[in-house]
Amino acid sequence: MTAILETGGKQYRVAEGDIIYVEKLTAEEKAEVTFDTVIAVYEEDKVKTGSPYVDGVTVTANVIKNGKAKKIIVYKMKPKKNYRRKQGHRQAYTKLQIKSIVLPKEKKAAAPKAEKAEKTKKVEE
Repeated sequence: MTAILETGGKQYRVAEGDIIYVEKLTAEEKAEVTFDTVIAVYEEDKVKTGSPYVDGVTVTANVIKNGKAKKIIVYKMKPKKNYRRKQGHRQAYTKLQIKSIVLPKEKKAAAPKAEKAEKTKKVEE
């Protein structure tokens, strides 16, 4: 089973056991995080989509670590104008391991109605 969840303005396709890097979350290391912003869920050959989110579906993940990515250099220059600016940037991230994808329990209302109909027939006979 896989799901598409939204966090930090981005969408991630995840399955149980996957490790993903997301925008920095406020959770501590070794904490558990729950996402309820699930856009779609794929079960074998069934697909459930939400508008915008699927009701009752949650994705649980464990925080492995909070860190910063490699430094990138932002360099601006305008030739012949003596304009040069050099700046570095390290993006903060949270490393997550997906623990479980929980679906809501489906109600089976058709089966009890059929049983009630059979009981009423027996009483009438």
